[in-house]
Amino acid sequence: MFTQATQANQMTPDELARATAAAMYENDACTRALGLEILEIRRGYARLRMAVRDDFLNGHQTCHGGLIFTLADSAFAFACNTYNINTVAAGCSIEFLKPVARGEMLTAEAIEQTLSGRTGIYDIRVTNRAGETVAMFRGKSAQIKGNLIPSGE
Repeated sequence: MFTQATQANQMTPDELARATAAAMYENDACTRALGLEILEIRRGYARLRMAVRDDFLNGHQTCHGGLIFTLADSAFAFACNTYNINTVAAGCSIEFLKPVARGEMLTAEAIEQTLSGRTGIYDIRVTNRAGETVAMFRGKSAQIKGNLIPSGE
């Protein structure tokens, strides 16, 4: 039977991306508690979904911007960690474009724009059920020491 490290070394890039996402999700209490669902993972890419619950509403009875930010930030985190190198946010920004109502289903799609050395740039589009863009998020990532799945190297 292979060890986890041996298995990590023998995976295709997209298999490794999915394995790192599974390891991250298992350890990410916030993402799980908010009910965020991973829809697709591949190298440099992640797509997550979130249902807008009643407890996500602000005083205007629209989705709190912090929850939209959290969805986008989680998609960013899953996308930039697909290389199995521990990666964190070095900075990010968000633009809120449309209000989001109770019961809406939001999807965040994170796409790597560039990866140069230890730094990456990712754009995350958050859309509603109708496919309308409700927010745009840009994140800058920084690779740090360690791996999500032991590489055996």
